[in-house]
Amino acid sequence: MKSTLKKLLPFAVVGVISGATTVGTLQYFNHDSNNADQSYFTKSASDVSFAGMNTGAVGEDFVKAAKMTVPAVVTIKNYQSRTANRASEQDLFDFFFGDPFGGRGQQRQRQQQQVPDNMPSGMGSGVIISPDGYIISNNHVVAGANKLEVVLSNKKSYIATLVGTDPNTDISLLKIEEKGLPYLNFANSDNIEVGQWVLAVGNPLGLNSTVTAGIVSAKGRGIGILSSQGKAANPIESFIQTDAAINPGNSGGALVNTNGDLIGINSAIQSTTGYYQGYGFAVPSNLARKIIEDIKKFGIVQRGFLGVQSLDLSNDMQVAAYNKEKKTNIKAGSGVYVTGFGDNSGAEDAGIKVGDVITKVDNMAITDFADLSIAIGSKRPGDKVAVTYVRNGKENATTVTLKDQKGGTTTRTKADLSVTEKIGAEFDPLSERFKTDYGLNSGVVAKNVMEGSEIAKIGIVDNYIVIEINGKPVNSQKDVEKILDKYSGNVSVKFVDAYGQIYTRGFKMP
Repeated sequence: MKSTLKKLLPFAVVGVISGATTVGTLQYFNHDSNNADQSYFTKSASDVSFAGMNTGAVGEDFVKAAKMTVPAVVTIKNYQSRTANRASEQDLFDFFFGDPFGGRGQQRQRQQQQVPDNMPSGMGSGVIISPDGYIISNNHVVAGANKLEVVLSNKKSYIATLVGTDPNTDISLLKIEEKGLPYLNFANSDNIEVGQWVLAVGNPLGLNSTVTAGIVSAKGRGIGILSSQGKAANPIESFIQTDAAINPGNSGGALVNTNGDLIGINSAIQSTTGYYQGYGFAVPSNLARKIIEDIKKFGIVQRGFLGVQSLDLSNDMQVAAYNKEKKTNIKAGSGVYVTGFGDNSGAEDAGIKVGDVITKVDNMAITDFADLSIAIGSKRPGDKVAVTYVRNGKENATTVTLKDQKGGTTTRTKADLSVTEKIGAEFDPLSERFKTDYGLNSGVVAKNVMEGSEIAKIGIVDNYIVIEINGKPVNSQKDVEKILDKYSGNVSVKFVDAYGQIYTRGFKMP
């Protein structure tokens, strides 16, 4: 009899646990698409209680969250010109998702491949964030597209308008013309906890509407992937790390909590093969929401800068390298060490000096550069932030007014952009010796070509030579600006590629 009871005891325990789990089912947020106040600018109802609620047992039921999320996640097809830089979903994914830790900073050789006009050059995912058709995705999913097709989970297809992109966070905003669409609310990503359950939803490897589960493995990860690709001038990296399976095609998809609320946009994986090996990274929802609010309201991202050059004290290798180069003896630890200032620095104006260690911004602890990146990168020019810093062992505090890169403290719109900002490239003059050697009468060298810009779309990359614009020779950036300033309409660009081939292609001036 005792032997029989011993055998039955484990099953009895399982039954009790299962019953308790059923009784303790989570309260899921009710998405009311008829509520006019609901939009992606509105805080999710779960923000208030989210921090302490997601502690469900192993085996927790994700069915309801999946049912809420899957209809709001779409496939995005990227169509480019016949001569494309990336010819498949795998190529598009590898460009951003390859091995972020090996060969950092090395640029891949771009291979020109022929792509049929009716075939997409790349595919990824996106998330519907309002019932009237706004969709958030990654910048690298839409980069270089001549046409973007959005396919819903019900297989309905739409041609999307690209509202705007931000390479510095790898976020993009699209729009399709439809009403009454299923959508996701943003949760407050500041409230997420390491160890809580999350779902990743996307379209990996051509498999539509795929849901995977995992936990939040870490917060505030800076992995250097945006800067290593060379397309982000001032990258903001403070990723949510998760072990939910993410593969090619998941990029731009949703990372949600067990309420089905959006806590991140899946953007990268740590992998030596380009496929899932245990760690994925998502842009936090608070940062993503700020970016799309800017794009929708102003047409461009409003980025505030502290105006400091800095050293991440949490990175032992960086500290050692800095000490060796500068012959200093800075100790590794926690915080961000100020090594210098940019032009028109708000931090310098507020009294911060070289050698100070920044430890807090608006009472948020700054342990490394990723913390500082998101604390400042989520602000706009003109915003005031409280900065706590240590000088000579004593803690001090000051208020810094953030500025843009030009030293301004007011918001800008697309109308305020310079010509080079509008077309997405800068230009250096060619030397007379170079012109003579290569038989050119004019020319400027393209540099800092932005991913997805008008210049990039016609095939120009860094170090290509632009000879003429609208039939007029150009020999300096001022020439380019003079020709295109206040110009509207089609722009004709004559340029030379790395192999000496001459092309003439065009785009419409934004």
